[in-house]
Amino acid sequence: MSAVDKFFKISERNSNIRQEVQGGIVTFCAMSYIVVLNASILSGKDTTGAVLDPTGIGLVSQTTALVAGLITILMGFAANVPIAIAAALGLNSVVAVCASTIPGARWEFIMGLVVIEGILILFLALTGLRKLVFDIVPQSLRISIGVGIGLFITFAGLWNSGFISSGNGTPLQLDENGSITRIPTLIFIICLFSMIILHIKQIPGGALITIIAGTILSVVLEKYLQLGSIHDNIRGWMSNVPNFSGKIFLLPNFSLIGKIDILGAFEYIGTLTCILMILTLFLSDFFDTMGTMISVATEGNLLDKDKNPVNAQKILVVDSFGAIFGGFCSVSSNSTYIESLTGVAAGARTGLASIITGILFLVSTFFAPLTTIVPAEVTSAALVFVGLLMISNIVKINWSDLTESFPAFMVIIITPFTYSIANGIGAGFVTVVVTKLFSGKIKEIHPLIWIISIMFLVYFARTILL
Repeated sequence: MSAVDKFFKISERNSNIRQEVQGGIVTFCAMSYIVVLNASILSGKDTTGAVLDPTGIGLVSQTTALVAGLITILMGFAANVPIAIAAALGLNSVVAVCASTIPGARWEFIMGLVVIEGILILFLALTGLRKLVFDIVPQSLRISIGVGIGLFITFAGLWNSGFISSGNGTPLQLDENGSITRIPTLIFIICLFSMIILHIKQIPGGALITIIAGTILSVVLEKYLQLGSIHDNIRGWMSNVPNFSGKIFLLPNFSLIGKIDILGAFEYIGTLTCILMILTLFLSDFFDTMGTMISVATEGNLLDKDKNPVNAQKILVVDSFGAIFGGFCSVSSNSTYIESLTGVAAGARTGLASIITGILFLVSTFFAPLTTIVPAEVTSAALVFVGLLMISNIVKINWSDLTESFPAFMVIIITPFTYSIANGIGAGFVTVVVTKLFSGKIKEIHPLIWIISIMFLVYFARTILL
């Protein structure tokens, strides 16, 4: 174990084997939903009427787990950070919409464009340009990205658990009709307070303990109350129904790997449309990863002497491989997951946690149905708890200088309100240029910030341009 400790710098980072294993398991539990959700998002027909999984045996789910497992393990070994990678939420929705709406689009064409986007990001990472962009981001903007993501995952946790919903003419409301009406929502509340109390008591592995106990409690309740899904019963579970019904074991089938056509996209879709789609994927992927990297490094105290995340270059290179490999395997671009913060909250500080998470993803290729047992109400509590920890850094923003505070403010509000990390970061970049320009501080605007801001303006107007 001393060799493992030395390789991953476990003791050096004030951690231990137990914490790393716990953190890896917690991260997997928090993000395992993507195995099922990605298959659901990519289940539609392209413009030719074809689907990715005509067999109906879970090809997308199994391949999603395979790619997530392999790239997350690579992240653990190569970058030695507790960051997991899987099919990028948001990007997979863009991919699905493009495949079903752009004239002439086919799944293999769209996945080919994902590969191109990944190659572009890899080029920037290998040349150091991707890290350079990270380095030129103003300090207040960096801090605001973490705070904005904290609010983002808090909102995600509240929404995914059913604690808040929309209806009755109001944008948001408490549960249903402004009152707690669902037993699963109570499970979420119990788990959230459990995590907070265990954290206050400084009990190691509080997040993992809560997830396990909450899942067991959920399974028992479902067995005797038979609540089912909220789609069938308004009092039911939001997504995963915690029971053991259906198949448990499936032999993996990875026939989706390599089913791409890069040149076909430009021929049948059009060069301009392809370029705009690549730009959309590129900006979302690029800055989502930057936000996640900042947040995990800050919460895990994994910053170097210059307050930059340790091994940032390696993280960015591995993330780029994830984008390429995800497209090549027809499961959309893979990117870093903000749910990695749940593992950090459980004590993870090294790449060993990522390896544990990756191994669990590989195992889930055989047991994909088991990933649906942990209900969203349980894992959502972990997201809200981590959101609480993240927003504390808001006090470090320079609120006395509007050229610093207003861009930070835009990131903080746009990220959760539009439910997009990329939108929040883009708004921040554009606002930095505007505020610095009209306050006579144009010399403080790095040339790359000008370029990125213009790219984001194109990104925001992409629908008009298309």
